[in-house]
Amino acid sequence: MPEKLNKQLPENLTPILNGIEEEQIPFKMIESDGSSAIDRAYQAAVASRLSVGISFDDQQIVVHYKNLKPNEPLFVVPIDNPTNIRKIGANAARLVKGVPFKK
Repeated sequence: MPEKLNKQLPENLTPILNGIEEEQIPFKMIESDGSSAIDRAYQAAVASRLSVGISFDDQQIVVHYKNLKPNEPLFVVPIDNPTNIRKIGANAARLVKGVPFKK
């Protein structure tokens, strides 16, 4: 069951949660500030028992994996359409599952 902490996700980004949930992967939301979206995603990946972290800013969503270099995220996707936002959530979950990504 998803655990939501602190601040809620902005409404335009809720499709990312749908993508994660459709792959049946648990998640936890925490609020973090003070660094770039890439830095926050990497720190989330390192802290996660699932080794994947997602972060966002006003323009992009970042998915990071703890075994990648801190400044080289797996995905950086513009926040421009709900279908792509949902896919990035699903692909982050698929990274956890070890299955091929959605195109």
